[in-house]
Amino acid sequence: MSSLHSLDIQSLLAGYQKNDFSVQEVAKSCLEAISKKNPQLNALLEVSKDRVLARAAELDQKKSDAQRLKLFGVPIAIKDNILVKDWQCTAGSKILQGYRSPYTATTVARLEAEGAVVLGKANCDEFAMGSSNESSAFGPCRNPWDLERVPGGSSGGSAAAVAGSLCPAALGSDTGGSIRQPASLCGLVGIKPSYGRVSRFGAIAYASSLDQVGPLGKTVWDSARVLEVISGWDRFDATTSKAPVPSYSDALKESTLKGLKFGFCKSWLEGVDPAVQKAFENSMQLLKQAGAEIVEIDLPYTKYSLSVYYLIAPSEASSNLARYDGVHYGFRAPEFKDSETLYNRSRGQGFGKEVKLRIMLGTYALSAGYYDAFYLKATQVRKMIQQDFSNAFKKCDAVLTPTSPSTAFKLGEKSDDPLKMYLSDVFTLPVNLAGLPAVSIPCGLDDLRLPIGLQIIGRPFDELRLLQMARVHESLFGVLKHP
Repeated sequence: MSSLHSLDIQSLLAGYQKNDFSVQEVAKSCLEAISKKNPQLNALLEVSKDRVLARAAELDQKKSDAQRLKLFGVPIAIKDNILVKDWQCTAGSKILQGYRSPYTATTVARLEAEGAVVLGKANCDEFAMGSSNESSAFGPCRNPWDLERVPGGSSGGSAAAVAGSLCPAALGSDTGGSIRQPASLCGLVGIKPSYGRVSRFGAIAYASSLDQVGPLGKTVWDSARVLEVISGWDRFDATTSKAPVPSYSDALKESTLKGLKFGFCKSWLEGVDPAVQKAFENSMQLLKQAGAEIVEIDLPYTKYSLSVYYLIAPSEASSNLARYDGVHYGFRAPEFKDSETLYNRSRGQGFGKEVKLRIMLGTYALSAGYYDAFYLKATQVRKMIQQDFSNAFKKCDAVLTPTSPSTAFKLGEKSDDPLKMYLSDVFTLPVNLAGLPAVSIPCGLDDLRLPIGLQIIGRPFDELRLLQMARVHESLFGVLKHP
């Protein structure tokens, strides 16, 4: 039973229903794997053995629920910017070190209501600002495929925990690619839902018009099952949609590509690593063999996505992070003579380099005399990017891109070059700006046997068809065997 931690969700649920093992046995297997692997990976920042085992024992007393609950006994890691009552929530920042949440996020509450076990809090880039997990105040996370490389970010801890078989699934958040990019670099299935599909209540805000919570798993079925549990309207989040939530995992049985059209933009492949381009082209061939048609599309304004994102997201961040002042909660500078010194020192010592950089960018863009030239102009171009996709969907049912232009890079390789780091998200940023759903699925390995991801972008609230497309690709390509 020592390998139970490496089972996927579907296998775990089947085993519970046949009484092959108990929830406590699975929990112990995961905890054992964490004790062995996490010191190297630094994927999980907090694991409460007592809480995990108590929850497992509670579920074992209700074995009949294994037939009813969608995630009965499934251990899930939670990114450390999503609140769980009485657990720490640092958002990867010194300014929140030691903070324990008084309530639970809607997404986590829904997971627990369906029988999931919160296994631990996952490392992340500070306030979800990063593409490598190197900006965490608690040290970088490492990629299980190669410990000298990054797992991607900002949900790097969530991805490393799943790819390293510490747990079968994890929650992450995605503001500009923070679920999909680490999914690509760690060989996982990561879903960024439509804006409004999943509640943000209890998720620490970075950029409120872009943030979305979503799952990372080893298979399309696993990620689909978690997504259907966390999706839906929430009275605590006014941005959530009342659109009905299909049973995504059940609908995967009906997956077909016959009659569907996939669009791709040839100009998007410029500058992509040759191995990534080759895997992307192979995936297009697989989809064609399955009955799909590949059509070329034009997305002329998406080339401005990087510029638009790095005006809108930092502007919203500068507003959202103003609440961390050293007074209400979190880190407080030990020495100060007045309130202004307290604010300045607490924020100066509490925030890391990347967060300070983005706060300054955002504050500048919103300042008098520059608002119209920068922030307002960026919101106008954002609408044009949204229109690009609306026009594209008149010609195709989904858009294909590589998820990341490269495979996992080495720790420290891009740390001193912010622009080079930001370009890691060049394919994922437009999706958040347009509020669309997208999934990253494994589509190959490079010469160093590092994973490569394929991104499929769908119409608003069309996650069902998006997942069916991903499932067909997975059935043809297969599921990666993780380290």
